[in-house]
Amino acid sequence: MIMKNVFRALLICFILPIFIGCTTNKTNQTSNQANNPVLKTDTGWRQLFNGKDLDGWKQVGPGSRYVKDGLTGSHGGMGLLYWTKEKFSNCIIKVVYKMEKSNSNSGVFIRIPIEPREPWMPVFYGYEVQIDNHPETSNEDEYHVTGTLYSLTKPLAKPGKPGPEWNTMEITLDSTRTIVNVNGQKVTDYTEGDPTPARKFDFEPFRGPRPIEGYIGLQNHGNDDVVFFKEVAVKPLIKK
Repeated sequence: MIMKNVFRALLICFILPIFIGCTTNKTNQTSNQANNPVLKTDTGWRQLFNGKDLDGWKQVGPGSRYVKDGLTGSHGGMGLLYWTKEKFSNCIIKVVYKMEKSNSNSGVFIRIPIEPREPWMPVFYGYEVQIDNHPETSNEDEYHVTGTLYSLTKPLAKPGKPGPEWNTMEITLDSTRTIVNVNGQKVTDYTEGDPTPARKFDFEPFRGPRPIEGYIGLQNHGNDDVVFFKEVAVKPLIKK
């Protein structure tokens, strides 16, 4: 009888509270999961621009970028806003942009070899994927049109849309190969070592190989050339 009473006391004082506590935790966990469901996506895209501020980005050179109504626009230039947290390789970079005017000038920089401290090193030693539907306005040719590697590649198509229409650009970094699609059409397919034309202007990039991985950035070209970006995303390149 005494042993039964002792067991009953142990059950009440120690075992039962533990069981109740576990049950309560499980109930709370279920409740929390119901109130805070996990959002799942199968797109694979990771957004680098959050639409609220420029967290993770840093401006170098003249001018600045700002965020308003979910877009990043710019003042002045020529400068560069670059993603500070990592280099990129073997991935697809997607930018969604529109020109302020019918035609505006900007660019998406890739394969920047080292963290930039000023805007011209990326010009000379990285690649600029050009945004400019009418390079003839600046006495430049089709090697400087939207979707080309600025001054290095001849466009396979010219699908860039004028402002204020939205454009989607996807840049594939596949080891030494760079592919650029604009609005679903291939504009550039370049592999390191492919022939390139001689430099025509002193502001054009130097010829020569670029690194497999590098920093990326968005150019602000000047007050008369404003391009708005609403999405900058990246996903790993998965080969079939």
